[in-house]
Amino acid sequence: MTEEDFEIESGGGYFDFRGFLVKMLSYWWLFAISWAIAFGVSHYINVRKVPMYAMKNVVSIKDDQNPLFTGNTSLVFNWGGTTDKVQTNIILLKSRTHAEKVVSYLQYYVNYQKQGKYQIEDVYGYTPFKLRLKDSFAQLYNKRITVTDLGNKQLEFKIPFNGGNARLFNYTTLETKTVPAPPSEFVQIYKVGDTIDEPFLRGIIEDTAVPSREGNEFFLSLGNFNSTVKRYQGINVIQTPRGSSILELRKSGTNKARLVDFLNASVKVRIKDQLDRKNLFATKTIKFIDSSLTAGTAELDDALNELSKFKNNNVDVSLDGAAQKITDELQQYDTQKKSYEDQLSYYERLENYLQTRTDYTDVPAPSVQGIQEGSIGIGVAKIVSLSVERTNLRYSAKENNPIFAELDRNIDSEKAVLLENIRSSKVILNDKIRNTQNDIYQTEAELRRFPKEEQELSEIKRRFNLSQAAVNLYRSKRSEATIIKASNVSDIVFIDEAKDVGGGQIGPNNKLNNVVAAVLGGLIPAALVFLLVFFNTKIGNPEEVKKLSKIPILGVVGKSNHNNSLVVRDHPRSSIAEAFRGLRSSLQFIYKKQNVQGAKTVLVTSSVSGEGKTFTSINLASVFALSEKKTVLVGLDLRKPKIFDDFEITNDVGVVNYLIGQSSLEEITQPSGLEHLDVILSGPIPPNPSEMIISDRMKSFIEDLKATYDYVILDTPPLGLVSDAFELMPYVDASLYMIRQGYTKKAMLRMITEKYKSKEVENVSFVLNYFRAKGAYGYGYGYGYGYGYGNYGNGYHEKIKRKGGLVSKVLRKLKLKK
Repeated sequence: MTEEDFEIESGGGYFDFRGFLVKMLSYWWLFAISWAIAFGVSHYINVRKVPMYAMKNVVSIKDDQNPLFTGNTSLVFNWGGTTDKVQTNIILLKSRTHAEKVVSYLQYYVNYQKQGKYQIEDVYGYTPFKLRLKDSFAQLYNKRITVTDLGNKQLEFKIPFNGGNARLFNYTTLETKTVPAPPSEFVQIYKVGDTIDEPFLRGIIEDTAVPSREGNEFFLSLGNFNSTVKRYQGINVIQTPRGSSILELRKSGTNKARLVDFLNASVKVRIKDQLDRKNLFATKTIKFIDSSLTAGTAELDDALNELSKFKNNNVDVSLDGAAQKITDELQQYDTQKKSYEDQLSYYERLENYLQTRTDYTDVPAPSVQGIQEGSIGIGVAKIVSLSVERTNLRYSAKENNPIFAELDRNIDSEKAVLLENIRSSKVILNDKIRNTQNDIYQTEAELRRFPKEEQELSEIKRRFNLSQAAVNLYRSKRSEATIIKASNVSDIVFIDEAKDVGGGQIGPNNKLNNVVAAVLGGLIPAALVFLLVFFNTKIGNPEEVKKLSKIPILGVVGKSNHNNSLVVRDHPRSSIAEAFRGLRSSLQFIYKKQNVQGAKTVLVTSSVSGEGKTFTSINLASVFALSEKKTVLVGLDLRKPKIFDDFEITNDVGVVNYLIGQSSLEEITQPSGLEHLDVILSGPIPPNPSEMIISDRMKSFIEDLKATYDYVILDTPPLGLVSDAFELMPYVDASLYMIRQGYTKKAMLRMITEKYKSKEVENVSFVLNYFRAKGAYGYGYGYGYGYGYGNYGNGYHEKIKRKGGLVSKVLRKLKLKK
């Protein structure tokens, strides 16, 4: 299938790119309006939209171990490796809980605003004062406070009240309350540094580095806590490079000072939280040691009092060498037994803790009780680590998340191993306690040989020394834990703090907006024109006809602005008349190439009604008559006759009467009112027009006309409705197929083109009617002028009549090669 076949089969569905470009030029006003609107919107965005900024800071997540940490001082909580720390910090930095802490730390629910040129602007960080609220008190909520700078560090506060109750909100407890409001507007002058202590507002007015300017007016308001948190939740955290321990925190907004403070405070809050978690083990251990130290100090005081009282009452009693030696030996056994008992007590507490609790973050370090067994210390550390990890995940994951079940299984597994180790250690310790107690019994038996007073003194000194050793041990362990805690550093380290060094604006992008305006401003009307061209199924110019069919275009007739169809007769000097003269010349060329002698015949038809078939027949007959050639116009549209209206004659008799043998040729012939032109109407509408057209009388009728007239013009029915015109084509020398610009559909040319390609019809030509030069279709052909061309045999002819300087584009664009 050729390209032409495809176009015809698809109903002429090709895209006319040149027509598209020309049509765009004809819609220049639409492009102008579109660009004006687009650039207007771009200007509005560029000038009136609040600028957007992006700020960032960079931190490093390291695995910083305490330099004082050893295996024997297991008081530091280990997070479980750098990779886990990085992922944990990313999750926590994006969590709502973290955002709540930062918003509370910065008091970002206090809004600082000022009337700008086009809208209210956020001026946080650009005011000569800052209001630091006392969060333990409920504060005035959602009420505009006007602050006027009076100069000399003086500020005037105005709050509109009108009696009733004032709504307050406590930003610590997140509870609301109401208090009686002043009966009228509250007006008060404060100095920077003053404390505001009103029933509805409590805080301190802090100084800033921003210079004071008298007359400046600011607006303060205390916003919704949850809405503020939601606005700042979800900070953008990026690993740079991916998978590393370097995190880049980014935040965008309209106020650079807010962004800088939020990013830096976000890291500071995270450092504090992480350090608190890291010191959790040491903190809990110190708390445990303090409670034990209190009890041990009380026991030591009691033993000391008892020893002093005994010596006061028994001045001469003392221990001699042998008794002192036995006492020292017993004291060693007592210390050893006390150590075993403390360890056993820790194991029992730890066992009970593991069996009855689900939060394992309060477990003290085993080393506090002198437990050096590595499996116990490692087991406790793992359980605490897993418990803290589970607690952290509650901020970013739902409770039904499978990761919780996995953590619980790991905790249970570690707990089972630890409980088994505890039970084994308890058995060993109980054996050691029994053996030590037996040694004490044996040694005490030796002491009973000495006097009773010496035995009593030995017992008191043993209790005193035992209590003193315990207190010294606790004090040593507490100092150790305190030093370790104080020397701990956070794993989060600033590399670059967020800082306003100028720039940072990310929107609106003026250049991009202008480019988008230019593109969209042209693209939208271009798309509209494209759709008009793409979905336009009607013929718009001769080039489209050439692409749809190989049938030549014989002429072009412009749009007629006259009241009737007799343009050539009534307006012989009009452009329409000139167009028909050109069409006449083109027909003469066809007749000459066919070597037609004598009378010449031409048939005029179209696809459907309304394409100018009758109009062309009338004026073509008129132009032949004006050349003093005897011409007859025959109305063969037997179904819908029209010619009689234009000539103002009756349709009582006509071709039908002749074909049925009712009238002769002379009886049906009527004068037209134009010299050399006769008219034969169709006559009464018959019941069988097609049968009459193909009857034998039709052939004799045409022969009689050719014998009488020089030119015979046949006005036939449209081919798209009936086939009458096809039946008449064998009788004529030339056929004209009318195409009306902007009316005839492209698909309507399919049938005549197929007939032409199959040689069923010959000597047929197109005439483009109702042509408008430089109109909606954009082609600059001379208005209303006819031109003819054809490729018949080896001949070539082209004729164009010019009037008023017809441009030569017709020759360049529509010229056929020989």
